[in-house]
Amino acid sequence: MKRLLILTALLPFAALAQPINTLNNPNQPGYVIPSQQRMQTEMMSQQQQQKGMLNQQLKTQTQVQQQLLQNQMNTNTQRVQQGQMREQPLPNSNGGMLGGGVSQSSGQQHMLPTQQNGSMLNK
Repeated sequence: MKRLLILTALLPFAALAQPINTLNNPNQPGYVIPSQQRMQTEMMSQQQQQKGMLNQQLKTQTQVQQQLLQNQMNTNTQRVQQGQMREQPLPNSNGGMLGGGVSQSSGQQHMLPTQQNGSMLNK
């Protein structure tokens, strides 16, 4: 009876005691050191932030490059258009290469003399 009385007196203190945490047992497989887990979580968070920053920088850099290329294309287009406005066609009295078979005048000579079949062998 005395034991029962002591046991009932100590029962409220037993309820205040922390229960055994089976997940926090270093002898169990899969145990993770809490400080190591905190460090890994923090590193993952930093990596996510850095990845976001790099993606933003890449996006900004791509936009700047596209803008520069667009400006360069616009400038080149303006130069070509201004050059075409200033350009005047050259006079073409002989019809040029596309003249439709205009024969040469009698005053012009061929650069090479005309050859006949077998003339190279007769020399």
